[in-house]
Amino acid sequence: MRTPPERVLLGLSCLALFIVVLDATIVAVALPDIRDDLDFAGSALPWVVNAYTLAFSGFLLIGGRCADFFGTRRMMLAGLALFTVASLACGLADHPATLLAARAAQGLGGALLMPTTLTLLQHTFPDGPRRTRALMIWSMVGAVGGGAGTVLGGVLTDFLNWRWVFLVNVPLGVLALVVAWRVLPASARAARRGRIDVFGALLATCGLTSAVYGTMESVPKGWSAPAVWGPLAGGLVLFAIFLIHQGRWARDPLVPLGIFRARSVSGANIVMFLMGLGFFASPVLLSLYLQGVHDYSPLQAGLAFVPVACTLMLGARGAGALMAAHGTRRITVAGAALAAAGFLWLALGLGEHGAYVTTVGLPAALFGLGIGACFTPIAQSATTGVPRERAGLASGVLNTTRQVSGAVGLAVLSTISAQVSGAHPTPGRLAHGYAVAFGVAAACAGAAAVAAALAMVRDQPCVAAAERVPTSV
Repeated sequence: MRTPPERVLLGLSCLALFIVVLDATIVAVALPDIRDDLDFAGSALPWVVNAYTLAFSGFLLIGGRCADFFGTRRMMLAGLALFTVASLACGLADHPATLLAARAAQGLGGALLMPTTLTLLQHTFPDGPRRTRALMIWSMVGAVGGGAGTVLGGVLTDFLNWRWVFLVNVPLGVLALVVAWRVLPASARAARRGRIDVFGALLATCGLTSAVYGTMESVPKGWSAPAVWGPLAGGLVLFAIFLIHQGRWARDPLVPLGIFRARSVSGANIVMFLMGLGFFASPVLLSLYLQGVHDYSPLQAGLAFVPVACTLMLGARGAGALMAAHGTRRITVAGAALAAAGFLWLALGLGEHGAYVTTVGLPAALFGLGIGACFTPIAQSATTGVPRERAGLASGVLNTTRQVSGAVGLAVLSTISAQVSGAHPTPGRLAHGYAVAFGVAAACAGAAAVAAALAMVRDQPCVAAAERVPTSV
């Protein structure tokens, strides 16, 4: 079979990434409608997001290992098929339990699919400026997908209904399936074989789910309740067993802990975790704020995210050239600092009254610009110098970190906002609760800037014109 053009493979990788990332945020503005239509309990509503996120994060590492063991083609087709069928099931769900189960299946499909998008780039583009350019485009598409999800979700919910935030994935998934079937060669598989550490993945997923559940139950029951500290303690124990299993018991560990000895990998994952705590919860929190405090419609709440979508794209687009001139560490530090400033501005400005432009639009655009600029250098650092047979593992670890931070961040920040707002909040109390949550997000982004300065590899910028990132792939 003739090797497909690089542009086609890059396009397929970006399309698959866009579908997965879109689904993590598109549901945010539809949550009030889902709650009313399916009669969700208030404390259960965040699970519409976290059922997806937890399954996604818990099995991403298996997805990365499967991409290494069984090849990009097989895993991309399997992930796309499962994700598309689960999206259809979400759109047709008529009961909360059915929707949550289908969301978890979506997360599993995304976990199989996501690592193949980055592995495909690792195998297609050699290390150097061309790979940097491809990673920049990949990061930009991911950033745009995350930002556009809330906008598209508002349009679909307002003009059709909430079910279409899931059904829109079906034609996109079918298109990606057809392209992958036609262009990915059957021989695109790794020679390495081994066991898949399913037990390790279950430990990680159950531990994370238990800890997140305990955190979210603290709002209605209080931190002293056994239903809160029991799951939290259980989650920590399971995570400790997971680390011991990976280091001592597993014959073919899901996460060989030695991979973190590479400073490029460990530093990038630390920064990604801290950044993700605030960013991935922001669409949900801002949507609930705008609809709950200012009575925005789903369409208005979705359109309110346009500045974020635009600046995410601008930040990711400019990161490649800036990396060539200044290196990955400096750009990451600068981007994280911008994000911290945007979150802080948001925290200080949110209230029951105030103009959208100054209280939400401009600060959200600022944190979007900073986060968009961070994603490319973090992805570059996390995969630099990783052997070809570990490319799927490295990408799986980074994406797992991203999703875990999103799940933890949403649970913690929504818990903080709910506790500050009180049991029977007025619009003013609601606004204050969200402001405090974004203050915590600002602190996390600031910590990410410090961590980037201290933990990431100090790389050298490209000074020769011939070494700069090309204008096309």
